[in-house]
Amino acid sequence: MSASVTHRSFDRIRQDLDAGSTTVEEITAGYLAAAEERSSLNAFISLFGHEAMDQARQVDRKRKAGAAGPLAGMVVSIKDAISVAGHRLTCGSRILENFVSPYDATVVARLKAADAVILGKTNLDEFAMGSSTEHSAFGRVKHPQDPDLVPGGSSGGSAVAVAAGLSTASLGSDTGGSIRQPAAFTGIVGLKPTYGRVSRYGLVAFASSFDTIGPFALTVADAARVLQAMAGRDVCDSTSSSTPVPDLLSAIGQPVRGLRVGLPKEYYAEGLQPEVRAAVQRQVDLLRDAGAVIAEVSLPHSAFTIAAYYILATAEASSNLARYDGARYGYRAKDAHDLSEMYLRSRSEGFGAEVKRRIMLGTYVLSAGYYEAYYGKGQRVRRLIKEDFDKAFAQVDCLVTPTTPSTAFKAGEKSGDPLQMYLSDIYTVSANLAGIPGISLPCGTDGAGHPIGVQLLGRQFDEPTILRVAAFLEAAAPSHT
Repeated sequence: MSASVTHRSFDRIRQDLDAGSTTVEEITAGYLAAAEERSSLNAFISLFGHEAMDQARQVDRKRKAGAAGPLAGMVVSIKDAISVAGHRLTCGSRILENFVSPYDATVVARLKAADAVILGKTNLDEFAMGSSTEHSAFGRVKHPQDPDLVPGGSSGGSAVAVAAGLSTASLGSDTGGSIRQPAAFTGIVGLKPTYGRVSRYGLVAFASSFDTIGPFALTVADAARVLQAMAGRDVCDSTSSSTPVPDLLSAIGQPVRGLRVGLPKEYYAEGLQPEVRAAVQRQVDLLRDAGAVIAEVSLPHSAFTIAAYYILATAEASSNLARYDGARYGYRAKDAHDLSEMYLRSRSEGFGAEVKRRIMLGTYVLSAGYYEAYYGKGQRVRRLIKEDFDKAFAQVDCLVTPTTPSTAFKAGEKSGDPLQMYLSDIYTVSANLAGIPGISLPCGTDGAGHPIGVQLLGRQFDEPTILRVAAFLEAAAPSHT
């Protein structure tokens, strides 16, 4: 299967559909064939095959009748932490390897209502805990450019599905950078919406006050289309916002002249790969040349983001993952002699090493005698980080930063040092702590040809501004998309 057949933006797909040169059924068959052909990437845990083809034929009938939805012709893959009715929901874990979801997540239901075809479920770090998609009970995901590299994580399978031309778009979840970081590593667009912009109903919880569902796509416009289809208030999720969803596509193509663009000085300090720094600086220069006003800003509590995140997120994970005990659903250890042994063995055998590490850390920071010293202090630091962003956005309209401190690293390179792995998210976790939107898009390559990502951060519920800036940068440097 030629990459040119499946590696197309939705605009190109719609042109081909309108010209009558293809059908949704043919497009879907092409993606399924590509996924099978490149199965060695291990991007998918399951493909829906016949169901996807049936859905495609239904969309073709709707198109013929002039009644198709806005995403007719788009083929979407779903991170396997998001529910799709009648299909396995594994979270990349042995403890849920045979669990079948009884319902669609709200985002899936809305994509189906918009006539997107759901192709399958993608691989991920177990329970979305990781930055490399090496921590999956179903094996690691390989970078489409070099199988020795990691694709980032935890939504590595979703990123690879788009980057390798195995689906038009995909859904991931972003708790500390799990959409933006793999998007940067694989050279595609990854959009994390404002917390509350998209319903979490049907997303298996890692850290409930951080988790956000968002799209991967080849272009900024495609990411905006997917977000437009699934955003908005949901009565099934009390944390979803009733803030009106604007026309996101209308922001694309607007000039950036007069926009105030901030550069957080803390994000351009030591530890940043020189080629990444240079590539991001080129994006800043493009904005300046187009009439944007560039200003340095400060986020003084940035040094504490990783520490605060890994206290608060693991605390929430410890609470959320307590439900996997072998008693109600999921993996249950065999031949346990009593209830305590059944709990102990089910969780010990069902969870992988990284999930156990985070559960234990979260349980510790919530324990008597340590709660205030760690969890309570972490919450206060989170408030200070949010206030840093509020002050910055009083001066500027958006922030431009690197997405990651380096390009993709080799598989196994950081597995033995969890702290080094956690530092891969140093530029992304702050957006989750503050609940603001962020987008990563490709902005060049390093000397080895590995993709570099630039990150744009905006005010809460101001996705239009970051989409506006991202679309400008994409158009200004099309060779990188």
